[in-house]
Amino acid sequence: MTAAPLHDAGIEPPAPALGRQWLILAGLTFGLCVTNGFARFAYGLLLPAMKAEFGWTYAQAGWLNTANALGYVTGAIASYILIRRVSPALLFNIGVLTTMITLMATGFAESLVGQSVWRYLTGLFGALSFSTGGALAAALFPGDARRNALAIAIYFGVGGGLGIWLAGATLPWVLEIYGTAGWPYGWIAIGIMSVLLTPLSLWSGTALRPPANAPRPTAARLPVRAMLGQIGGYAGFGLGYIVYLTFIAAWMTERDAGAAQISLAWVLMGTGIVLSPFLWRGLFARFAGGLPLALILASVAIGTLLPLAMPTTAGLLLSAAVVGLAVFQSPAAVTNFSRQNLPPAVWGQAISLFTLVFAVAQTIGPIGAGLVGDLTGDIGNALIAAACILLAGALSAILQRPLKTG
Repeated sequence: MTAAPLHDAGIEPPAPALGRQWLILAGLTFGLCVTNGFARFAYGLLLPAMKAEFGWTYAQAGWLNTANALGYVTGAIASYILIRRVSPALLFNIGVLTTMITLMATGFAESLVGQSVWRYLTGLFGALSFSTGGALAAALFPGDARRNALAIAIYFGVGGGLGIWLAGATLPWVLEIYGTAGWPYGWIAIGIMSVLLTPLSLWSGTALRPPANAPRPTAARLPVRAMLGQIGGYAGFGLGYIVYLTFIAAWMTERDAGAAQISLAWVLMGTGIVLSPFLWRGLFARFAGGLPLALILASVAIGTLLPLAMPTTAGLLLSAAVVGLAVFQSPAAVTNFSRQNLPPAVWGQAISLFTLVFAVAQTIGPIGAGLVGDLTGDIGNALIAAACILLAGALSAILQRPLKTG
């Protein structure tokens, strides 16, 4: 693989210095920490306090993550359209910078309408960075399959895991100190951490900007019909995983879990996410079909059911570890699938399509799970439904075969 196809994808090949490539990857990873780890999952920790302060039902509390997901759909559509005309690096930088601003602003909105607006905008801007960052990470080590797979896995795993780890290490204690009324301080803390992580992210995006005379991205058709197994699996992931990350802290709170227990579970999950690239990279490098995604979804389903099957502290911590070791490798799996089966010119387009499918699916999960919790009086029933959806997604993914266009 030469540098020329990377220009076709709208990505400037990084300088040969290996250390610089890893530093660029670190900046991309910090960006994902802000636009995904913080923007999407910190709310799960603050949800119990906000629900108590505002008197929300589960459906109303779930709606805020659905609003975030609707924004994500908008951003994914925008990415899918713009990726053929605008540098992925520029879209990545715009997404990181604007998400940082909206996260800080969320702490100052004291109504469901205001929260909905900021959660929507956070999802919209976060989506601009998510798929484009994956395409940038996929182009860092052309010609080196193992380093390439590792870079993609680190981008998604460490980026998301670091966000969950930092949120889990801070937010439960903020609420322990200030009570449920301290939820704005939680968002402000997330905003401050985002400000600290953003500079290196913006530098990485700038380092990967194509030169002014670089050719425009090449238009090409995706073999969508041949990718339906993987697309169906990723849709199942979007529907199912978000239920666990939205409501597991609320499920724990209802069972009188304290700040230390909730914090430990989230830190353990974040640690698992950070370590997950090293667990899955070999599988990614060896298999070009849907097997890696299928195994990941089955693992997340098992982790989702564990707290219900073992309603003890040990069961909960085991659940957090299992989910953490798998959940953020789903986007890595579809990114690797794109890299192994498609020409570089359409990587960004393919990842944007996967992101769009995922975004549409995850809009249903939070509010649907909230309704199940309200109707049955137990949010645990929503976790069971989410696990079933994840297993259905695994079945779809395992039917995916490698493409002949790679």
